[in-house]
Amino acid sequence: MALFASLSERLNHIFSKLTKRGKLTELEIRQAMREVRIALLEADVNIRVAKDFIATVSEKAVGQQVLTSLNPAQQVIKIVNEELIALMGAGNSKLEVSPKPPTVIMMCGLQGAGKTTMCAKLAVLLKKQGKKPLLVACDIYRPAAIDQLKVVGGKAGADVFEKGTQAPPKTAKQAVEYANRMGFDTVIIDTAGRLHIDEKLMLELEEIKKEVAVHEILLTVDAMTGQDAVNVAETFNSRLGITGVILTKLDGDTRGGACLSIKAVTGKPIKFIGVGEKITDLEPFYPDRMASRILGMGDVLSLIEKAQEAVSEQQAKELERKMRENSFTLTDYLSQFEMLKKMGGANALMSMLPGAGKLKVKEGDIDERRIERVKAMILSMTQRERDNPQIINYSRKQRIAAGSGTTIQEVNQLLKQFEQTKELMKRMKGGKGKMRLPF
Repeated sequence: MALFASLSERLNHIFSKLTKRGKLTELEIRQAMREVRIALLEADVNIRVAKDFIATVSEKAVGQQVLTSLNPAQQVIKIVNEELIALMGAGNSKLEVSPKPPTVIMMCGLQGAGKTTMCAKLAVLLKKQGKKPLLVACDIYRPAAIDQLKVVGGKAGADVFEKGTQAPPKTAKQAVEYANRMGFDTVIIDTAGRLHIDEKLMLELEEIKKEVAVHEILLTVDAMTGQDAVNVAETFNSRLGITGVILTKLDGDTRGGACLSIKAVTGKPIKFIGVGEKITDLEPFYPDRMASRILGMGDVLSLIEKAQEAVSEQQAKELERKMRENSFTLTDYLSQFEMLKKMGGANALMSMLPGAGKLKVKEGDIDERRIERVKAMILSMTQRERDNPQIINYSRKQRIAAGSGTTIQEVNQLLKQFEQTKELMKRMKGGKGKMRLPF
């Protein structure tokens, strides 16, 4: 399911009715705003937040400037977009960095929200920025919590500091001293969670906060719990004074209420969002980009950033050269699929394209297994066959199909699609044609 697919679909339906009417009356705008309010409530947005949001948008939307404009529907959408951004925060909230290392980040949250895994994901993100993070095991109650941190820490390439079942405040203090000695510039403390908020949990977190100078207190909450996530954030904030929120499981069938409510209810920003299961699936949260995706306008900036991470400047220049010289081979075709995988896969990227909601593309419409089968067929070819696919006769197709666990028909289909892609690239070089996915 694309991020906030149902909410996005509802809003697009409401606004499409406005765009068809040309000039708008105040009554029509207020009717549309009532529908938007229902859509927000169905997306599990906090009732007070939804009410205030609609009141603000309505006040601006029924102004004389909108009603007399040449395209009032677009003006209304512009106001909704601006207010969505304001609702979620003015901009990306970066982590506070201590002037004297190490920066100490305390991670907290209930069991099941993905807090321990999030520690490792945050470490990966910080390492990309040139930081040297240390993970600290302070969850001594959940069975195998320390072992889990070691496993995910290993995947992240981050060191883990642990002292068994020693009192967590003492372990946290020793970890900061160790980080000072060993040159770690960031300490990420994985604290205990509970199935629900209780006094013992809060007292322990407060003790850790007293024992070490904490620069960031990040609360991990499960976006799929909707309004409950907002209630959890409000409680943790009242006791600990959290500095930010990490929303997990935003890649699932989430209605989006937590994302739209947390900042308004707690006053604290969403700093990161978890968008998948892989150790790299953590992104900084940008309110303007999220608002754009909710309104079906896509998220081109995030798409560009993903592309820049997956494709080096050298690779981009080489691809451009091959397109110019018409020397694109099946080996190059294979590398495009590898880049696509690095960027999160075809389904994830589709949700970032402007107008993707109108295309009615749902998760699974682009079959990722089909991509794996294409890769298997190419890997079953010899280098000569990849460079010169025209030599692939019937007997070679039989061998390729047998080696990749596919059929001759699928090999034929691959070769046809490859030729179509080459032709498309030739047309694009001349400024003609439109890009489409080669699968």
